[in-house]
Amino acid sequence: MTATPAAHQTPQKVLLRCFSEARLSTYLDHCGGELDPALTFYEWNTAISGAAWEVLIHVEVALRNALAAAMQRRHDRHRRAGSWLDDPAGELDAAARRDIDHARRRVWRSGHRPSDGQTIAQLGLGFWRFLIVRRYNTTLWPDLAGAFPHAPDRARSTVEEPTDRLHGFRNRVAHHERLWAQPLADRYADMLTLLGFIDPVLARWVANGARFPAVLAARPVMRPGRMVRQHALPVSGGPGDLVADPAG
Repeated sequence: MTATPAAHQTPQKVLLRCFSEARLSTYLDHCGGELDPALTFYEWNTAISGAAWEVLIHVEVALRNALAAAMQRRHDRHRRAGSWLDDPAGELDAAARRDIDHARRRVWRSGHRPSDGQTIAQLGLGFWRFLIVRRYNTTLWPDLAGAFPHAPDRARSTVEEPTDRLHGFRNRVAHHERLWAQPLADRYADMLTLLGFIDPVLARWVANGARFPAVLAARPVMRPGRMVRQHALPVSGGPGDLVADPAG
């Protein structure tokens, strides 16, 4: 039997085919098997993912720059030669050194000599998140605490806990997973909290342009036989549209 041409299928059926029924199954289950409400919820999940990503961009860039600057100050204070990325004192674990090596290889493959800035830009959030774990409590952390001058204290856990939660959340967003079961208001608070530890002015600037609260407020809700939005989805815009210099 010949498949029905896409031009003659309903938009709903095209979306179901292109996104796959397996991917939409949790949305369908949540909406009692009704396709139209499931697609409405899927659209909202896409919107909240985009709004989250706009804020996460700022968090990731600010965090890596703050930690990289602290590592550089530490390197200079100890009067070590070369770059802190070379780990001359052998303080980084094997995973961190491997991440740095892979980052430099990516820069080489792009046709450039891997400067510190270009290498730092290639290091993912996981690298920075694992610079503030317990194993570095007595080595790196006393200096890295200076990357967060506005934190309420110098306890490593004060910074690590929101960073750890955001690392997992960021990966969910990056892999296009469903977010509607996540404590989204809490993750937004984590983003602003971490930015505020670095600089409250930065946190306010990001919050002023963030679509996240408005998209969260527009989360669809089920009514008998139909799904409705509580508020209209906002139009994309604000600081989230400004992509930071990848060289950091």
